[in-house]
Amino acid sequence: MPRSEDHIPAPLTPSGARPEGLREIGELPKFATARAILALILREMTTTYGRSPGGYVWAVLEPTLALLVLVAIFSLGFRTPPIGTNFAIYYASGLLPFFMFTSVFGNISQSINFSSQLLAYPRVTFWDAVVARLILTVLTQLMIAYLIFSVILLTAETRTILELPVILSAFAMAAILGLGIGLLNCVLTSRYAIWHTVWSVLTRPLILISGVILPPSSIPQPYRGWLEWNPLLHVVGQSRKGFYYSIDSAYVDLRYAILVAAICGFFGLLFLRRFFRDNLER
Repeated sequence: MPRSEDHIPAPLTPSGARPEGLREIGELPKFATARAILALILREMTTTYGRSPGGYVWAVLEPTLALLVLVAIFSLGFRTPPIGTNFAIYYASGLLPFFMFTSVFGNISQSINFSSQLLAYPRVTFWDAVVARLILTVLTQLMIAYLIFSVILLTAETRTILELPVILSAFAMAAILGLGIGLLNCVLTSRYAIWHTVWSVLTRPLILISGVILPPSSIPQPYRGWLEWNPLLHVVGQSRKGFYYSIDSAYVDLRYAILVAAICGFFGLLFLRRFFRDNLER
């Protein structure tokens, strides 16, 4: 028969907590996930921006140079942009949310491959790698957009009326869409090496069919109706609506973009949970 002493609970410290040596086996430290994500963010910052000369300067220069090229090319052939009076703000309002999507999508697609060695540790999950890349990419792209928009608005007469909630909703939608499609693409890229090449070919004309250069109002039917199946067209349209209150934005439907992101994200997470360990062993 067991003795009554066997049922005596473990002694408590003056603060009411159990001593360190008497913690239950398998109990994880608090904030382990947050520490893992922070460590992955710092690693990402070091490897992506810390090894190249200039670091974050190049991250700002890339969209700036792309914007300058568009402004230079189209200002030579047209006196005014398709909307408004300033080429720089017109193209920036479409190009920067487009870059938010492509940056989030690209980084999420490669998150498992990039952190594959760290994911061998049991306390680091694939979701930690995804969230770390998502946070860093979104913050970086928001910083870049803030700098470029600020310079344009301070140095040029744009004649725009900014609606900040509308603009932020467009950037948020671009990030959500990049996350959803990126999760699905992460699985396909990890399992099928050829998929990265196939996807690169399929998305080459994406900037042309997303309303970045030409607004949908300038495209005749039925082609305009076909383009509205592209969720990025709605993201760019939402962004432009935050700068130009009088544009034709009846086609913009963020619910459709959210639906596409949710479907892709659901299947991406489903397949990641199923094939995550198999991909690491490849």
